[in-house]
Amino acid sequence: MYIIDGIAYAGEQKPALRVSGVRPLDDFRLWVRFSTGETKIFDCKPLFKLPIFAPLRTPETFHSVYIDYGVVTWMGGTIDIAPETLYDGGAPVQEASPA
Repeated sequence: MYIIDGIAYAGEQKPALRVSGVRPLDDFRLWVRFSTGETKIFDCKPLFKLPIFAPLRTPETFHSVYIDYGVVTWMGGTIDIAPETLYDGGAPVQEASPA
């Protein structure tokens, strides 16, 4: 059990998931390394259906990805993707560096 802001929660508190490395890959995919040490490949193309992600359809914009406080970000923070989304939707990879 753990307590946050006076509220008791069952189980054990997990550390916040953060992105510690990101590299753009071909076909609008991201290689992502997490604070857990795991690496995954995340396909961003399904996100392009949402208007907020439309600017990422341009390869130059997509390839300008960077990390801001553990979050994958573009365009000065205008567009970002939560680490949990990348983790849950990513495919695990074995090698620790981008392809």
